[in-house]
Amino acid sequence: MRHITTHAAPSTGLRGVGDTSWHTRGACHGMDVEDADAVFFPLPRDHEEIAEAKELCGWCPVRRECLDFALENGLKEGIWGGLTGAERRPLHNGLPRRLDYRRVTAFFQGRDVHLTEAERQVVIDHAYVRGWRPDRLAAALQISHKHARDLLRQAANKVLDRDRNYGVPRPKKKRKKTSKAKGTPTPTAPGTQQPAGRPAASAPAHAPLGKAA
Repeated sequence: MRHITTHAAPSTGLRGVGDTSWHTRGACHGMDVEDADAVFFPLPRDHEEIAEAKELCGWCPVRRECLDFALENGLKEGIWGGLTGAERRPLHNGLPRRLDYRRVTAFFQGRDVHLTEAERQVVIDHAYVRGWRPDRLAAALQISHKHARDLLRQAANKVLDRDRNYGVPRPKKKRKKTSKAKGTPTPTAPGTQQPAGRPAASAPAHAPLGKAA
């Protein structure tokens, strides 16, 4: 069963859907509402206020969670995660292409993490490779059975096209260990010298053959 994180959920390093537990660990937690608005929502030319807010964000332990929260919820005003609205604009525009495999792994572990379009596509491809059925993918992504079936079919076509273009990889053959032939001298380490064997005494040329003289 998937886990829905709440404001009381422990910190896991990845913010889940509906997870607000990081709020209480922020450097700005407990500030007066009016003071927080003045610090984190300055005018574009209020450089001193912007510098003050960035200094506070600089040592905040949940700065990344704060930035992700602003990006995923489309908060384009104010300072979030130590970045102004103008500095976050490229991140907002490129958010659908963000690919963090930690989120993909967390998804398959059952966490209800936020997925971008790129991460969601990786999840679908991995679900097909893992042999997921449409009903399981539909429950995980909270989509209809028909939609999940179409997504798995698209993933199957993608794999088929890849194999058609690049070929199916063949398993590597294990190399057989070659046994040393009998009588083959064993190589010695450099600098070592084997003792020379005593040559066998050769029979004299005039020695008689056989036992009898």
